[in-house]
Amino acid sequence: MPPFILGFSRVVFALVRFSYMRIKYLFISWLVVFVGSWVTYVQYSTYTELCRGHDCRKIICDKYETGVIDGSACSSLCAKETLYFGKCLSTKPNNQMYLGIWGNLQGVIKCQMEEAAQLDLGTDPEPRKEIVLFDKPMRGTTVEKFKEMVYSLFKAKLGEQGNLSELVNLILSFADGNKDGRVSLPEAKSAWALLQLDEFLLMVILQDKEHTPKLMGFCGNLYVTERVEYTSLYGISLPWIIELFIPSGFRRSMDQWFTPSWPRKAKIAIGLLEFVEDIFHGPYGNFLMCDTSAKNLGYNDKYDLKMIDMRKIVPEMNLKEIIKDRQCESDLDCIYGTDCRTLCDQSKMRCTTEVIQPNLAKACQLLKDYLLRGAPSDIHEELEKQLYLCIALKVTANQMEMEHSLILNNLKTLLWKKISHTNDS
Repeated sequence: MPPFILGFSRVVFALVRFSYMRIKYLFISWLVVFVGSWVTYVQYSTYTELCRGHDCRKIICDKYETGVIDGSACSSLCAKETLYFGKCLSTKPNNQMYLGIWGNLQGVIKCQMEEAAQLDLGTDPEPRKEIVLFDKPMRGTTVEKFKEMVYSLFKAKLGEQGNLSELVNLILSFADGNKDGRVSLPEAKSAWALLQLDEFLLMVILQDKEHTPKLMGFCGNLYVTERVEYTSLYGISLPWIIELFIPSGFRRSMDQWFTPSWPRKAKIAIGLLEFVEDIFHGPYGNFLMCDTSAKNLGYNDKYDLKMIDMRKIVPEMNLKEIIKDRQCESDLDCIYGTDCRTLCDQSKMRCTTEVIQPNLAKACQLLKDYLLRGAPSDIHEELEKQLYLCIALKVTANQMEMEHSLILNNLKTLLWKKISHTNDS
């Protein structure tokens, strides 16, 4: 072949190859832009659905400005505008949660938006429709009548437990937002709406306990709690775009890498065990932990455990009422939240009311990998033994309460002895 023809062929081939590469890279660039735009749109849509703080504030402030509701946070939220919504922490559209700034204080703002049609095992027990949210107590209701309403509500939720009258007085003291010595009708409407929320009720009951965040104020069914520095038991917060490309199994392993030192983990674990004690047969009955995931637990800069989300901690009596008429074909139909399980009575095709696993067993299941990873060699074997004994606890077992107390005390003692001489204690 003549040289000039060979040279021409090479030039043509190079041009064709260049055009192909150019088209290839253009296509890849277009695909990346398309996928990126789609992911951004999906994330934005999800965010706008999940994070509805502006809707919550509008509903609350409209009711406050028309005199329907009142509370200790209303003026700051709606008139002075010194209570601000910050970063959105919501995981469900009907349960709004934001970091907040109130003057020079930091807190967490929680607000309920909607109501499911009825209580069932797959939904939260507290959300309610706004149009009927502040209908009680009605105009003309006396303070004594309101106290009777609150007492009846507590009796239905808690049963004849402890001194309910004392709890009623505690609620009235909290409802007096402006501390003028009396509860106005708008304040009573706010208090009544809040009392429908199991988390709020439990926070009031446990306000003097170390592991419950302090209530800072309220307005309608919005309430503000103290901020907790670390908002998960373990793990690291990553940008959502990175989260998309991390496999869930690897993410769980990675979470375990980003934990405090073992003595600090032990101190946090002791706090969780103490919280389990607080809600186990307390003065107002037993409360059940129906979602014991790491995201519901946090800790402060001193490594003291603080509960982040207690919406799925429900009074035992209340849960029995919810679950007793539940139709079932198998035990899988008898689950409330993620962790409160009962059995299906096949003869009646109804769920039984006795929860199988006590709170302590669920807590130990959560703590097993958390504590055993990096545990000192001299206590590793005994710690593992106690944790597995704890996980095996059943509510129906004979002498369960005695075993519960024994295992709980053994775990606390084992951990405390190991860290009591360290700075972390």
